[in-house]
Amino acid sequence: MNNIHQISPAVIDFDRIRSILYDHMLLEISSESAGLISKCRAYLGKKLQGENKPFYGINTGFGVLANKRIDPARLSELQQNILLSHACGVGDPVPPEITRLMLQLKIHALGIGQSGISRSTFEQLLTLERHGVTPWVPSRGSVGASGDLAPLAHLCLPLIGRGQVWNETESGKRDAAEAMRVLGIEPVQMKAKDGLALLNGTQLMTAYGAYVLERALVLRKEADILATMTLEALQGSAVPFDERIHRIRPHPGQLNVASNVRKLLERSEIMDSHRDCGKVQDPYCLRCVPQVHGASHDALAYAAGVVEIELNSVTDNPLVFANGDIISGGNFHGQPLALALDFAAIALAELASISERRTYLLLEGDEGLPKFLMNDTGINSGFMMPQCTAAALVSENKVL
Repeated sequence: MNNIHQISPAVIDFDRIRSILYDHMLLEISSESAGLISKCRAYLGKKLQGENKPFYGINTGFGVLANKRIDPARLSELQQNILLSHACGVGDPVPPEITRLMLQLKIHALGIGQSGISRSTFEQLLTLERHGVTPWVPSRGSVGASGDLAPLAHLCLPLIGRGQVWNETESGKRDAAEAMRVLGIEPVQMKAKDGLALLNGTQLMTAYGAYVLERALVLRKEADILATMTLEALQGSAVPFDERIHRIRPHPGQLNVASNVRKLLERSEIMDSHRDCGKVQDPYCLRCVPQVHGASHDALAYAAGVVEIELNSVTDNPLVFANGDIISGGNFHGQPLALALDFAAIALAELASISERRTYLLLEGDEGLPKFLMNDTGINSGFMMPQCTAAALVSENKVL
């Protein structure tokens, strides 16, 4: 597999997320993105030089200080100060694999070329990524309504030689200045708009969402396989997976799950062995797999679609457009992701819930299976307690 990912406005999908997470993809800037970044920066420069107007966060203060104009000679200081003032997160660190994804997503978003980032600051981000410098980002401090300000401040502090990074073994942290000195990387000088372009955005939310959804899309396939194995072990009926049932209630996920189970049962000698046993119907946790798994399939597909849109969006503020307009808006707001990821959490909890019920059914000692899946019970408890643990985790999932 090609281990280089070119930054361009081209779409990032979950295949690319897998490559970033597991294949240690390296980034390089495409000529298209380089051109877009330069053009956008030129528009911004002309606007600042040609018009004596306030532009939010570029020549004004931030938040409620937006009405305070900043002296042109101090615009660089303003951008450095926003990194320092907003880096006030607390708590356990974001896992390094998610932080690396955050960094790559920030680079991708800036490479779309509507953020007004300076080329020198953008190149510094690339340099840190290429050298495997992973910032230490506290996990608490973002509320979503203003994007991921505090986490992104911590992510970008190393650009100016401040903050902390993971050590080589990712077992602890060290000062970013020390890590950069060893690598021969000089701190970059922030320019107008740079700090704001780095801090505004939803890259923490999106990185977590992409990480979870990438795994969830694999898990939903595994859930269908495990359900089919349980159906076989319990000598259940294949009748509830008949396509005709699902064609008259055609939810896409339900149709897909029923089809998956039918395919998995093709040439099953176990199913053939009791095809004419006369059993009327199975418990819900077997019979309703298409309906329950299918609903979760659909919910996860929706959530994945939202995350894919966000992966390829520009979410900082203000934005710089090709005609030179600098427009303030609210693309940094995390509401689309928040609702989708809550939905994904519900969907995953339901996959776990029906899975635990199938586990319980396997331990009952019916259909020729030994009680607790062990012959010598009494002196041995078999799989009694793993099922209790599963039940406890399912209850916790419902609360979460």
